[in-house]
Amino acid sequence: MTGSKPAADRSPEAPVWPLIHAERAALVADLADTSDVQWATPSLCSGLTVREVLAHLTAAASLNPVRWMAGVIRCRFDFDKQVAMRLAEQLGANPAETLERFRRVVPSRTKPPLPAVAMLGETIVHAEDIRRPLGIHRDYPIETVTRVAEYYQGSDLVVLAKGRIGDLRLVADDGPFETGSGALVSGSTVALTMAMTGREVYVDDLEGDGVELLRERCGTAR
Repeated sequence: MTGSKPAADRSPEAPVWPLIHAERAALVADLADTSDVQWATPSLCSGLTVREVLAHLTAAASLNPVRWMAGVIRCRFDFDKQVAMRLAEQLGANPAETLERFRRVVPSRTKPPLPAVAMLGETIVHAEDIRRPLGIHRDYPIETVTRVAEYYQGSDLVVLAKGRIGDLRLVADDGPFETGSGALVSGSTVALTMAMTGREVYVDDLEGDGVELLRERCGTAR
């Protein structure tokens, strides 16, 4: 339900790839002047630096279903091992090479066996995993982040999200996103999305009777 707020074009038929490409390009621009010290900053993904998260995004944009399955088999269905292996492949010799490798996949439409909207979610969530620790703010197009929020509220694919917000009512204060019933959690669409995907630091940006319950449900982010 979105109440009386205007609805954006978030139908399944609406193009997703242009949104992914735009977000990748924005991240490249934001990281252009990152210092070597900043590249070593811990990200919001447990155990990974911001540089390693960027390499993970490059890997995701470089894996088609065949290569993805080959890696899964090679890693004996240990998905965490596969992620680490593919990240290492794309890290490069230094931060400049890491960024250049990501720049090259900005227009890519290659993806693992996931819906395109999941790739959009991965792009935005991991971009925030990088931006927040570096103190970088992005004003996301509300239509884009609303589409991601609506995807995560109904999915536990790749990352637990739907299961994290049970018995909670999430309401964005900057756009049309609204879902669930129960104790209220309100705030920006980005903060709600990041909290849904387990990034506890974003819970501090939220308000409502359900905030502490959501905080308890936030665990290690991936």
